[in-house]
Amino acid sequence: MTTIEINFDGLIGPIHNYAGLSPGNIASASNAGAISQPRAAALQGLAKMKRLIDRGLVQGFIPPPRRPAIAALRAAGFSGGDRDVLAAAAQDDPVLFNNACSASAMWAANAATVIAAADSGDGRVHLVTANLATMLHRSFEAPDSFAMLRTIFRDERCFAVHPALPGTQHFSDEGAANHMRLAPSHGARGLNIFVHGTARGSRFPERQARRAGEAVARLAGAQGLHMLQSQAAIEAGAFHNDVVAVANEHVLLAHAHAFADREALIGAALRAVPGFVAIEIDSIGLDEAISSYLFNSQLITLPEGGMALVLPGEAQAAPRVWAAVEAILEADNPINEAIVVDVRESMRNGGGPACLRLRVPVNAAARAAIDPRFLLDARRWDALCGLVERHWPERIDAADLADPALWDAVGAAHDALDILLARI
Repeated sequence: MTTIEINFDGLIGPIHNYAGLSPGNIASASNAGAISQPRAAALQGLAKMKRLIDRGLVQGFIPPPRRPAIAALRAAGFSGGDRDVLAAAAQDDPVLFNNACSASAMWAANAATVIAAADSGDGRVHLVTANLATMLHRSFEAPDSFAMLRTIFRDERCFAVHPALPGTQHFSDEGAANHMRLAPSHGARGLNIFVHGTARGSRFPERQARRAGEAVARLAGAQGLHMLQSQAAIEAGAFHNDVVAVANEHVLLAHAHAFADREALIGAALRAVPGFVAIEIDSIGLDEAISSYLFNSQLITLPEGGMALVLPGEAQAAPRVWAAVEAILEADNPINEAIVVDVRESMRNGGGPACLRLRVPVNAAARAAIDPRFLLDARRWDALCGLVERHWPERIDAADLADPALWDAVGAAHDALDILLARI
């Protein structure tokens, strides 16, 4: 059976805001306190999804969890009705409250690590929920992500959805953002590459633990290659590997200084993956790569053959970066198209096109087993756009987060989304 890869994009939530909660994420920190535009953010994400649908790809989406995260505030000792909990947290612990208001689950690449059926021990697709343990606001996501993934991929004949690993620094797991798969095709047996950091005194957190990748591989019954991210990349602000490298089928596109031991990675890929192609970029610095999010592009296989890069507009706006893209397109490799998308609101919060999606390879049986509500067609896409237009706030200032009127508006948006999901 033919296997395809489905991108499941996170629908950007109605409380999308710029709180600057992620040390090491330069874009997030530099825009802290700025006015966000949740409606525009969600519509930009939906427009990106539509671009891929129009190119003939199957596209899914993952709804945002309810925020503020009232359950997390209750676990911290706040009690009473929902409004009482929010008001008390905003007053007594504004830092915790701001963390509970994060919309960072929009970055679906951090929801889980996906192991293809061809690589797993039981022939099922395995999704291991990420614990995101190094960041408080992101650690709140794991229970919601697990529940939603169980809903979307509920058929246990085709899928195994695992809860998050223990939420400690020893098992810190940031999901698919630090995992790459190289294979001759989506359905063939492949090489799973888990990229991790280590305690080297970096000024920014090294978020992915090697133990996490090892545990994910064991849970799925898969073999894994565990590679250390270069300290230079982390120091430059590559908080996840997908900021400096992306892989698709037999192609790896990476910055020349992405990995601590590139020779070992390239050698392993050459031995394991027939026809392996490495495209390494050294014509731009790590700082340019990270500010433009060139490597946070989606690298996708086109229905007619060949591959395309789905790039943020920031990459096209940077002359040296765009020259590197044009060189890729002109060279003898499978990448023959660039699709430029506007995801400015996501970019300003520290995540580009690749951050917004979780890649799930499925054969025909597994595709049929996915809850169809979460696979987009023209009708569902139109319905989601209309919902966002009607219910997502137009703008949020940092001071608005403690406003009960915003809580009401965001709650109403989530209620409307629940109603829509019940009937689409």
